[in-house]
Amino acid sequence: MDSFAATQARMADLDDRIRAAPDRFRVLTGERPTGRLHLGHYFGTLSERVVLQSRGVEVLLVLADYQVITDRDTSENVVAHVRDIVLDYLAAGLDPDTTTIFPHSAVPSLNQLLLPFLSLVTEAELHRNPTVKAETAASGRALSGLMLTYPVHQAADILFCKANLVPVGKDNLPHVELTRTVARRFNDRFGPVFPEPEPLVTASPEVPGVDGRKMSKSYGNAIALGMSEDETAAVIRRARTDGDRRITFDPAQRPGVSALLTTISLCTATPPEIIADEIGDRGSAELKRRATDAVNERFADHRRRRSELGADSDVVDAALRSGIERATDIADRTLDDVRERMGMRYLPHR
Repeated sequence: MDSFAATQARMADLDDRIRAAPDRFRVLTGERPTGRLHLGHYFGTLSERVVLQSRGVEVLLVLADYQVITDRDTSENVVAHVRDIVLDYLAAGLDPDTTTIFPHSAVPSLNQLLLPFLSLVTEAELHRNPTVKAETAASGRALSGLMLTYPVHQAADILFCKANLVPVGKDNLPHVELTRTVARRFNDRFGPVFPEPEPLVTASPEVPGVDGRKMSKSYGNAIALGMSEDETAAVIRRARTDGDRRITFDPAQRPGVSALLTTISLCTATPPEIIADEIGDRGSAELKRRATDAVNERFADHRRRRSELGADSDVVDAALRSGIERATDIADRTLDDVRERMGMRYLPHR
Protein backbone atom coordinates (compact mmCIF):
# COMPACT_ATOMS: atom_id res chain seq x y z
CA MET A 1 0.00 0.00 0.00
CA ASP A 2 1.47 3.39 -1.03
CA SER A 3 1.70 6.34 1.34
CA PHE A 4 -1.46 8.05 0.06
CA ALA A 5 -3.51 4.84 0.14
CA ALA A 6 -2.29 4.11 3.66
CA THR A 7 -3.22 7.64 4.73
CA GLN A 8 -6.70 7.28 3.23
CA ALA A 9 -7.17 4.02 5.07
CA ARG A 10 -6.59 5.83 8.38
CA MET A 11 -9.14 8.57 7.68
CA ALA A 12 -12.20 6.71 8.99
CA ASP A 13 -10.49 6.15 12.35
CA LEU A 14 -9.32 9.77 12.44
CA ASP A 15 -12.83 11.00 11.69
CA ASP A 16 -14.17 8.91 14.57
CA ARG A 17 -11.56 10.40 16.91
CA ILE A 18 -12.43 13.94 15.82
CA ARG A 19 -16.13 13.33 16.44
CA ALA A 20 -15.44 11.77 19.85
CA ALA A 21 -13.09 14.49 21.12
CA PRO A 22 -12.96 17.57 18.85
CA ASP A 23 -11.31 19.64 21.59
CA ARG A 24 -8.18 17.49 21.30
CA PHE A 25 -7.47 18.74 17.80
CA ARG A 26 -6.06 21.99 16.47
CA VAL A 27 -6.15 22.48 12.71
CA LEU A 28 -3.88 24.75 10.68
CA THR A 29 -4.71 25.37 7.05
CA GLY A 30 -4.98 28.31 4.67
CA GLU A 31 -3.92 29.60 1.27
CA ARG A 32 -1.77 32.06 -0.58
CA PRO A 33 -3.67 35.33 -1.17
CA THR A 34 -2.98 35.55 -4.89
CA GLY A 35 -6.55 36.30 -5.98
CA ARG A 36 -10.23 35.74 -5.28
CA LEU A 37 -11.56 32.49 -3.87
CA HIS A 38 -13.53 30.43 -6.36
CA LEU A 39 -15.79 27.39 -6.51
CA GLY A 40 -12.79 25.08 -6.33
CA HIS A 41 -11.79 26.59 -2.99
CA TYR A 42 -15.34 26.36 -1.66
CA PHE A 43 -16.02 22.72 -2.52
CA GLY A 44 -12.40 21.68 -2.01
CA THR A 45 -11.57 23.25 1.36
CA LEU A 46 -13.75 26.09 2.61
CA SER A 47 -16.89 24.06 3.26
CA GLU A 48 -14.80 21.46 5.13
CA ARG A 49 -13.35 24.16 7.41
CA VAL A 50 -16.87 25.26 8.32
CA VAL A 51 -17.72 21.64 9.18
CA LEU A 52 -14.65 21.30 11.42
CA GLN A 53 -15.53 24.56 13.18
CA SER A 54 -19.11 23.38 13.73
CA ARG A 55 -17.81 20.16 15.30
CA GLY A 56 -15.86 22.14 17.87
CA VAL A 57 -12.37 21.73 16.39
CA GLU A 58 -10.09 24.75 16.83
CA VAL A 59 -9.21 26.06 13.38
CA LEU A 60 -6.45 28.51 12.45
CA LEU A 61 -6.36 29.93 8.93
CA VAL A 62 -3.11 31.42 7.67
CA LEU A 63 -3.14 33.76 4.70
CA ALA A 64 0.39 33.04 3.52
CA ASP A 65 1.25 36.45 2.13
CA TYR A 66 5.04 36.03 2.20
CA GLN A 67 4.59 32.93 0.05
CA VAL A 68 2.98 35.05 -2.67
CA ILE A 69 6.49 36.03 -3.75
CA THR A 70 7.86 32.49 -3.93
CA ASP A 71 7.08 32.41 -7.65
CA ARG A 72 6.38 36.03 -8.64
CA ASP A 73 8.14 39.37 -8.52
CA THR A 74 5.50 41.43 -6.79
CA SER A 75 3.12 41.37 -3.85
CA GLU A 76 0.86 43.90 -5.55
CA ASN A 77 -2.79 43.72 -4.48
CA VAL A 78 -2.03 41.30 -1.63
CA VAL A 79 -3.91 43.46 0.91
CA ALA A 80 -6.97 43.59 -1.33
CA HIS A 81 -6.79 39.83 -1.87
CA VAL A 82 -6.52 39.17 1.87
CA ARG A 83 -9.54 41.32 2.63
CA ASP A 84 -11.51 39.71 -0.20
CA ILE A 85 -10.71 36.22 1.12
CA VAL A 86 -11.72 37.17 4.66
CA LEU A 87 -15.11 38.30 3.34
CA ASP A 88 -15.62 34.89 1.74
CA TYR A 89 -14.53 33.16 4.95
CA LEU A 90 -17.08 35.10 6.98
CA ALA A 91 -19.85 34.75 4.40
CA ALA A 92 -19.29 30.97 4.33
CA GLY A 93 -19.86 30.78 8.08
CA LEU A 94 -16.40 30.92 9.65
CA ASP A 95 -16.64 32.72 12.99
CA PRO A 96 -13.67 34.96 13.88
CA ASP A 97 -14.54 34.59 17.57
CA THR A 98 -13.60 30.90 17.40
CA THR A 99 -11.58 30.56 14.18
CA THR A 100 -8.27 32.43 13.99
CA ILE A 101 -7.69 34.22 10.67
CA PHE A 102 -4.33 35.95 10.11
CA PRO A 103 -1.68 36.83 7.48
CA HIS A 104 1.60 35.26 8.51
CA SER A 105 3.68 38.38 7.82
CA ALA A 106 1.80 40.02 10.72
CA VAL A 107 3.07 37.43 13.23
CA PRO A 108 6.85 37.96 13.59
CA SER A 109 7.33 35.17 16.16
CA LEU A 110 5.99 32.63 13.68
CA ASN A 111 8.55 33.63 11.08
CA GLN A 112 11.43 33.48 13.58
CA LEU A 113 10.87 29.72 13.78
CA LEU A 114 12.11 29.42 10.22
CA LEU A 115 15.76 29.84 11.30
CA PRO A 116 16.04 26.97 13.80
CA PHE A 117 13.86 24.80 11.55
CA LEU A 118 16.23 25.29 8.61
CA SER A 119 19.01 23.76 10.70
CA LEU A 120 16.99 20.54 10.86
CA VAL A 121 16.71 19.78 7.13
CA THR A 122 19.23 19.21 4.38
CA GLU A 123 19.48 20.94 1.03
CA ALA A 124 18.84 17.58 -0.67
CA GLU A 125 15.58 17.15 1.25
CA LEU A 126 14.41 20.57 0.13
CA HIS A 127 15.28 19.90 -3.50
CA ARG A 128 13.34 16.61 -3.38
CA ASN A 129 10.10 18.30 -2.33
CA PRO A 130 7.56 17.83 -5.17
CA THR A 131 6.16 21.36 -4.90
CA VAL A 132 9.60 22.94 -5.12
CA LYS A 133 10.43 20.80 -8.16
CA ALA A 134 7.10 21.42 -9.89
CA GLU A 135 6.98 25.17 -9.27
CA THR A 136 10.56 25.62 -10.37
CA ALA A 137 9.94 23.70 -13.58
CA ALA A 138 6.70 25.58 -14.30
CA SER A 139 8.10 29.07 -13.68
CA GLY A 140 11.21 28.73 -15.80
CA ARG A 141 12.96 31.00 -13.31
CA ALA A 142 16.05 30.53 -11.20
CA LEU A 143 15.29 28.82 -7.90
CA SER A 144 15.02 31.49 -5.21
CA GLY A 145 15.97 30.91 -1.60
CA LEU A 146 12.36 31.54 -0.60
CA MET A 147 11.04 28.91 -2.99
CA LEU A 148 13.67 26.41 -1.87
CA THR A 149 12.75 26.91 1.78
CA TYR A 150 8.99 27.13 1.11
CA PRO A 151 8.31 23.69 2.69
CA VAL A 152 10.10 24.76 5.90
CA HIS A 153 8.10 27.97 6.03
CA GLN A 154 4.97 25.82 5.76
CA ALA A 155 6.29 23.74 8.66
CA ALA A 156 6.61 26.96 10.69
CA ASP A 157 3.04 27.88 9.79
CA ILE A 158 1.83 24.52 11.08
CA LEU A 159 4.04 24.11 14.13
CA PHE A 160 3.92 27.64 15.52
CA CYS A 161 0.49 26.83 16.96
CA LYS A 162 1.38 23.19 17.66
CA ALA A 163 -1.32 22.07 15.23
CA ASN A 164 -1.87 18.33 15.26
CA LEU A 165 -4.14 18.11 12.21
CA VAL A 166 -3.57 19.46 8.68
CA PRO A 167 -6.21 19.07 5.93
CA VAL A 168 -4.43 18.16 2.70
CA GLY A 169 -4.87 16.72 -0.75
CA LYS A 170 -2.63 14.04 -2.19
CA ASP A 171 -0.21 16.61 -3.67
CA ASN A 172 0.42 18.20 -0.27
CA LEU A 173 1.21 15.08 1.72
CA PRO A 174 5.00 15.61 1.32
CA HIS A 175 4.66 18.97 3.11
CA VAL A 176 3.05 17.32 6.12
CA GLU A 177 5.71 14.62 6.10
CA LEU A 178 8.48 17.24 6.13
CA THR A 179 6.69 19.08 8.94
CA ARG A 180 6.55 15.84 10.93
CA THR A 181 10.27 15.38 10.26
CA VAL A 182 11.07 18.90 11.49
CA ALA A 183 8.98 18.39 14.65
CA ARG A 184 10.59 15.02 15.36
CA ARG A 185 14.15 16.24 14.80
CA PHE A 186 13.62 19.32 16.97
CA ASN A 187 12.17 17.21 19.78
CA ASP A 188 15.01 14.68 19.51
CA ARG A 189 17.71 17.34 19.47
CA PHE A 190 16.43 19.87 21.97
CA GLY A 191 13.56 18.28 23.89
CA PRO A 192 9.81 17.88 23.40
CA VAL A 193 7.97 20.95 22.13
CA PHE A 194 6.04 20.02 18.99
CA PRO A 195 3.42 17.40 18.13
CA GLU A 196 3.86 15.50 14.87
CA PRO A 197 0.77 16.64 12.96
CA GLU A 198 -1.47 14.14 11.19
CA PRO A 199 -2.70 14.74 7.64
CA LEU A 200 -6.48 14.93 7.26
CA VAL A 201 -7.14 13.79 3.70
CA THR A 202 -10.60 14.97 2.77
CA ALA A 203 -12.82 13.50 0.09
CA SER A 204 -13.05 16.87 -1.63
CA PRO A 205 -13.71 16.82 -5.36
CA GLU A 206 -11.40 18.31 -7.94
CA VAL A 207 -13.49 21.12 -9.37
CA PRO A 208 -12.93 21.75 -13.09
CA GLY A 209 -12.80 25.25 -14.50
CA VAL A 210 -14.97 26.31 -17.40
CA ASP A 211 -12.35 25.04 -19.87
CA GLY A 212 -12.20 21.52 -18.39
CA ARG A 213 -8.85 21.96 -16.65
CA LYS A 214 -8.61 22.18 -12.87
CA MET A 215 -10.19 25.43 -11.68
CA SER A 216 -7.36 27.83 -11.00
CA LYS A 217 -6.80 31.57 -10.70
CA SER A 218 -3.70 31.24 -12.87
CA TYR A 219 -5.64 29.55 -15.71
CA GLY A 220 -8.29 32.27 -15.82
CA ASN A 221 -11.00 29.60 -15.85
CA ALA A 222 -12.52 30.17 -12.43
CA ILE A 223 -15.92 31.24 -11.16
CA ALA A 224 -15.18 33.45 -8.15
CA LEU A 225 -17.41 33.17 -5.11
CA GLY A 226 -17.84 36.94 -5.05
CA MET A 227 -18.99 37.30 -8.67
CA SER A 228 -22.37 38.83 -9.40
CA GLU A 229 -25.04 36.83 -11.21
CA ASP A 230 -24.25 38.66 -14.45
CA GLU A 231 -20.50 38.05 -14.07
CA THR A 232 -21.17 34.36 -13.48
CA ALA A 233 -23.34 34.20 -16.59
CA ALA A 234 -20.64 35.91 -18.67
CA VAL A 235 -17.92 33.48 -17.56
CA ILE A 236 -20.08 30.44 -18.27
CA ARG A 237 -21.23 31.86 -21.60
CA ARG A 238 -17.58 31.96 -22.73
CA ALA A 239 -16.99 28.32 -21.77
CA ARG A 240 -15.81 26.12 -24.63
CA THR A 241 -18.05 23.17 -25.36
CA ASP A 242 -18.22 21.37 -28.72
CA GLY A 243 -20.45 20.85 -31.77
CA ASP A 244 -22.25 17.72 -30.55
CA ARG A 245 -25.79 18.77 -29.64
CA ARG A 246 -26.40 15.70 -27.49
CA ILE A 247 -25.09 16.39 -23.98
CA THR A 248 -23.14 13.54 -22.39
CA PHE A 249 -20.78 13.26 -19.45
CA ASP A 250 -17.36 12.25 -20.81
CA PRO A 251 -14.49 14.13 -19.09
CA ALA A 252 -11.81 12.60 -21.33
CA GLN A 253 -13.45 13.30 -24.69
CA ARG A 254 -15.67 16.27 -23.81
CA PRO A 255 -13.85 18.26 -21.10
CA GLY A 256 -15.73 21.53 -21.57
CA VAL A 257 -19.18 19.97 -21.52
CA SER A 258 -18.26 17.68 -18.62
CA ALA A 259 -16.83 20.59 -16.61
CA LEU A 260 -20.17 22.41 -16.75
CA LEU A 261 -22.03 19.21 -15.85
CA THR A 262 -19.71 18.77 -12.85
CA THR A 263 -20.38 22.35 -11.77
CA ILE A 264 -24.13 21.76 -11.88
CA SER A 265 -23.67 18.48 -10.03
CA LEU A 266 -21.69 20.08 -7.19
CA CYS A 267 -24.21 22.90 -6.82
CA THR A 268 -27.31 20.68 -6.91
CA ALA A 269 -26.03 17.35 -5.47
CA THR A 270 -27.25 15.57 -8.61
CA PRO A 271 -25.03 13.09 -10.51
CA PRO A 272 -23.68 14.62 -13.73
CA GLU A 273 -24.93 11.70 -15.83
CA ILE A 274 -28.50 12.38 -14.73
CA ILE A 275 -28.14 16.08 -15.56
CA ALA A 276 -26.79 15.17 -19.01
CA ASP A 277 -29.78 12.89 -19.66
CA GLU A 278 -32.18 15.65 -18.57
CA ILE A 279 -30.63 18.14 -21.00
CA GLY A 280 -30.40 15.56 -23.78
CA ASP A 281 -30.50 17.10 -27.26
CA ARG A 282 -31.10 20.67 -26.13
CA GLY A 283 -27.41 21.39 -26.56
CA SER A 284 -24.80 23.69 -25.09
CA ALA A 285 -27.09 26.70 -24.73
CA GLU A 286 -29.33 24.79 -22.32
CA LEU A 287 -26.28 23.34 -20.55
CA LYS A 288 -24.87 26.82 -19.95
CA ARG A 289 -28.24 28.14 -18.78
CA ARG A 290 -28.52 25.28 -16.31
CA ALA A 291 -24.96 25.84 -15.07
CA THR A 292 -25.54 29.58 -14.61
CA ASP A 293 -28.77 29.01 -12.69
CA ALA A 294 -27.21 26.29 -10.53
CA VAL A 295 -24.25 28.47 -9.46
CA ASN A 296 -26.35 31.57 -8.89
CA GLU A 297 -28.93 29.71 -6.83
CA ARG A 298 -26.36 27.74 -4.83
CA PHE A 299 -24.37 30.83 -3.85
CA ALA A 300 -27.17 33.41 -3.58
CA ASP A 301 -27.10 33.37 0.22
CA HIS A 302 -23.28 33.44 0.32
CA ARG A 303 -23.21 36.45 -1.97
CA ARG A 304 -25.93 38.24 -0.03
CA ARG A 305 -24.06 37.76 3.25
CA ARG A 306 -20.83 38.79 1.58
CA SER A 307 -22.37 42.00 0.31
CA GLU A 308 -23.81 42.83 3.72
CA LEU A 309 -20.48 42.18 5.45
CA GLY A 310 -18.52 44.12 2.85
CA ALA A 311 -20.64 47.22 3.43
CA ASP A 312 -18.86 47.68 6.77
CA SER A 313 -15.05 47.69 6.49
CA ASP A 314 -14.78 47.33 10.28
CA VAL A 315 -16.00 43.73 9.97
CA VAL A 316 -12.87 42.62 8.11
CA ASP A 317 -10.66 44.83 10.26
CA ALA A 318 -12.05 43.27 13.44
CA ALA A 319 -11.64 39.71 12.14
CA LEU A 320 -8.00 40.34 11.16
CA ARG A 321 -7.20 42.25 14.35
CA SER A 322 -8.51 39.51 16.63
CA GLY A 323 -6.87 36.81 14.51
CA ILE A 324 -3.48 38.52 14.49
CA GLU A 325 -3.62 39.12 18.24
CA ARG A 326 -4.55 35.50 18.96
CA ALA A 327 -1.95 34.08 16.54
CA THR A 328 0.76 36.39 17.94
CA ASP A 329 0.04 35.30 21.49
CA ILE A 330 0.29 31.64 20.48
CA ALA A 331 3.47 32.24 18.44
CA ASP A 332 5.15 34.20 21.22
CA ARG A 333 4.57 31.36 23.66
CA THR A 334 5.84 28.76 21.20
CA LEU A 335 8.96 30.79 20.42
CA ASP A 336 9.53 31.12 24.15
CA ASP A 337 9.37 27.31 24.46
CA VAL A 338 11.82 26.96 21.57
CA ARG A 339 14.32 29.41 23.07
CA GLU A 340 14.07 27.67 26.43
CA ARG A 341 14.78 24.26 24.89
CA MET A 342 17.62 25.60 22.74
CA GLY A 343 19.30 27.31 25.70
CA MET A 344 18.83 30.76 24.23
CA ARG A 345 17.06 32.49 27.08
CA TYR A 346 19.07 35.54 28.13
CA LEU A 347 16.69 37.19 30.55
CA PRO A 348 14.55 35.67 33.29
CA HIS A 349 10.78 35.41 32.98
CA ARG A 350 9.00 38.52 34.17
